[in-house]
Amino acid sequence: MNVSEVKTAEIKNLDILAKQVVEGFITGIHKSPFHGFSVEFSEHKLYNKGESTRHIDWKLFAKTEKLYTKKYEEETNLRCHIIIDNSASMHYPVVKKQTLDNLNKVGFSAVAAASLMEILKRQRDAVGLSIYSDTYEYYAPEKGSERHRKMLLHQLEQVMVSESKAATETYKYLHEIAEKIHRRSLIFVFTDMFQPNKENDSLFEALKHLKFNKHEVVLFHTYDGKTEFNFNFDNSPKKFVDVETGEEIHIYAENVREKYKKLVGDYFKELKNKCLQYKIDYIPVDIHKGYTQVLTAYLISRKKNK
Repeated sequence: MNVSEVKTAEIKNLDILAKQVVEGFITGIHKSPFHGFSVEFSEHKLYNKGESTRHIDWKLFAKTEKLYTKKYEEETNLRCHIIIDNSASMHYPVVKKQTLDNLNKVGFSAVAAASLMEILKRQRDAVGLSIYSDTYEYYAPEKGSERHRKMLLHQLEQVMVSESKAATETYKYLHEIAEKIHRRSLIFVFTDMFQPNKENDSLFEALKHLKFNKHEVVLFHTYDGKTEFNFNFDNSPKKFVDVETGEEIHIYAENVREKYKKLVGDYFKELKNKCLQYKIDYIPVDIHKGYTQVLTAYLISRKKNK
């Protein structure tokens, strides 16, 4: 299956798709500042006589005629927890058949999370998962087993095929998650930052709570750049409906586009500045622009935490 076929094939096996996304990303690493980053093991070390030969890298021996072992440093491995907002707004835009280049926001988040889990597996990092909407839908603590990873992949697949009409109070569930994660971890949060019922200060207080135990927090602000940022609609009369509150408005897109883009741009800047204030990594992620930003954020975070 070539790249174009992968992008247009309906998503049925998230594990296989995640491997394909990661392999494509790794290929690009060799042309990037991360070309020296290992996605298989921590590092090599010279083989010492008397040590087990189990982890000798024979391919490297063939090139160098020196014995090196793959050094797995369990004490430096990370604990990662992935948090996904599964509220109604995350199921925008409406997609009849989700493919790699045609996903809604929660579908993109699920593929991104599965891809992160694939790299975490290769680095022997433990991973946990939380999913929430108007309830705390799913929680699994950080573990590194293959059985655990398969269980998390199954949950992500269920999120992709589900429907949601639920509003959410992200701040509430982030507080709950913070109470569950006691050991220092790298935390990835996928949310579109739509909070109909609370001020942003409540959300950032919850994010601050996540950092209480010296966790590193990466906020992936997930959005549809075509419509939610650029307001790219034709200029026919349209009814816009808030999927979480049910509020409706009838407008011509062209009449409000310029003002809308300014307001959204200001909101993005506010989020970035707030995150900077709380020492949270803020990464706006357009679902139409692939997974490079998400996976690169992991590499940067891992380097900082080793």
